[in-house]
Amino acid sequence: MEKVILVDEHDIPIGEMEKIEAHEKALLHRAFSILIFNSKNELLIQQRAHSKYHSPGLWTNTCCSHQRPGESTMDAAHRRLQEEMGMKAKLEPSFSFIYKAPFDNGLTEHEFDHVLVGYSDDLPILNPSEAANYSYKGIEEIKSSIKAYPEQYTEWFKILIDKL
Repeated sequence: MEKVILVDEHDIPIGEMEKIEAHEKALLHRAFSILIFNSKNELLIQQRAHSKYHSPGLWTNTCCSHQRPGESTMDAAHRRLQEEMGMKAKLEPSFSFIYKAPFDNGLTEHEFDHVLVGYSDDLPILNPSEAANYSYKGIEEIKSSIKAYPEQYTEWFKILIDKL
C-alpha cells in the first residue's frame, strides 16, 4: 500500500493517506515533476503507459510521482527517475505550484507539485509499466502541440509547461 503525504497550501505536512484514497477524496498532497533537458535544450517527454490508473497514454514531463512518508523530494525524484526512465541526472529545484484536475474515472489529482530540472544526453531505458514511449522536443514545439492537441497531454504538464 503506497501512501502519499497530505499537505496544506504552504506544503506543510498534515498527515498521510493511501494514494488511491487521496485521489478519490481529492485531498492536497505532495508530488514532484522532473524535467530533463539534453545538450540541444530539448525536453525529454514521456508517453504514460496505457495501463496507468489515470491519464493512460498521454504525453507528459520526463518523470513524476509522489514522495513517500519520510522521503525527501530529491531522494524521491532520483528514485523515480531511475525506476521510470532508467536514468540518473543531477537535479535542481526550479519552482512549485498547486493544481487540481478531476478525471473521468472519479479520481482527482490535487497536488502541491515540486518541479525539478536536470540535464542529460543519456537515452532513457523505459520501464514499460510506467512509460510507453519518449521523445525529445523543443519547448516551443511542445507548446504548439499542446495548443493543437490538448487532449494528448496530462493536465499537470499543460500547467507546468506554461510556467517555464
